[in-house]
Amino acid sequence: MIYKHKSHHLFSFRSLIRAQHQHNGFVRRANVARPIRLTLPQVTGRTETSVVRSSLTRLIASGAAPSRVALVRATGLSRTSVNTHLEPLLAAGVVVEDGQAVTEGRGRPAHRLALAPRAGVVAVADVGVHSARLAVVDLDQAELARRSISLDLALGPDPGLAALEQGLRDALAEAQVAPSAVRCLVVGLPGPVDHERGRPVRPPIMPGWDGFPVGDTLRERFGCPVLVDNDVNLMALGEARARPPEESPLLYIEIGAGIGGGLVAADGALHGGADGAAGDIGHVRVPGADDVVCVCGNVGCVEAVASAGAVVRRLREGREDLATIEDLAGRLRTGDPVAVRAVRAATEPIGEVVASLVHFYNPRTIVIGGLISAASDDVLAGVRSVVYRRALPLATRNLLLVHGVLGDGAGIAGGVAAGIEAVLAPDHIDALLG
Repeated sequence: MIYKHKSHHLFSFRSLIRAQHQHNGFVRRANVARPIRLTLPQVTGRTETSVVRSSLTRLIASGAAPSRVALVRATGLSRTSVNTHLEPLLAAGVVVEDGQAVTEGRGRPAHRLALAPRAGVVAVADVGVHSARLAVVDLDQAELARRSISLDLALGPDPGLAALEQGLRDALAEAQVAPSAVRCLVVGLPGPVDHERGRPVRPPIMPGWDGFPVGDTLRERFGCPVLVDNDVNLMALGEARARPPEESPLLYIEIGAGIGGGLVAADGALHGGADGAAGDIGHVRVPGADDVVCVCGNVGCVEAVASAGAVVRRLREGREDLATIEDLAGRLRTGDPVAVRAVRAATEPIGEVVASLVHFYNPRTIVIGGLISAASDDVLAGVRSVVYRRALPLATRNLLLVHGVLGDGAGIAGGVAAGIEAVLAPDHIDALLG
């Protein structure tokens, strides 16, 4: 099968939808200000049934081919072949004909194809050290439930996953969706992750979690495929997919208790490296900080020197009344000069690391995220100043260095994209027909 279109412009961002209606047994509370761009199937000559079904559903889900005629044009298959593979998807309720598609020229209007809400849902958990953001989304990206829960990763994996499981089951109950309808669960964790095995690898701020089978444990409890990745990777994926494709490759940098990075390639896919360790920039060593010990055990790591957590600790040692990163963000919002000066100083080593990455990776876009970045332009301005001063013109002449567009929802958005694409992959597409 051949996919003809080379453009990755899958659909325009829809206007904000705020609606609640009953559809095929699911209560749909759509709140989709910026639908997440899904990647198109790769050009291929394979005609296996699962590959064709996967390509058809991904073209429909992406909005690139919303009718039978569009599927014929996009795939290069005959009308008969498209109908042959489409009919089982329609009969199983995976795809529905929903209204009329926009067509060019004259002739009878074509039926618009869409993924059916009854086909199942994707659940996403963006896990932090003390809390987690959860979402339940159908395969057409309608948000059915979203909530935040408290948990404490420092207590270890058993209580942490118990709290996460209960929170997810509560979210499913709120969405009026049975656990058996979950087609994929995506989990972002705040530490290094072997995403192939679904296990944290010596996470500095997650004591007792090293090597714990998070993916296998949750797979047993929910009976569905589970994707486990670093939380900043999912944030990077969300930010990249919320933007036009020409704004990738993208480097996402999260400045919080630590400093993390995520890389998204020009084709919209996460670049995790050989073992999923790509983008772990917080432990890049910066000069002049040999006396600063990092939680990883090394000295001079940029996150030990310049993260929001490091700034808070430094100000606290200077007898400033600061307890948390939220306190620092609040003082930045009011323009407190001590806080502003401390944050500006921290952007210098961060900018040096980012300038090196600009030469190494040559991204089109760098997104700076995190609570203190959202609270003040000082972080973005400071990093931008160093990058444009240190990096060469060829690497910066078309570079965008910006705030995120999704805020604290970036991790959820990335999980939605990863989850839907996993559900529609050739290895999993037939499970929707069962």
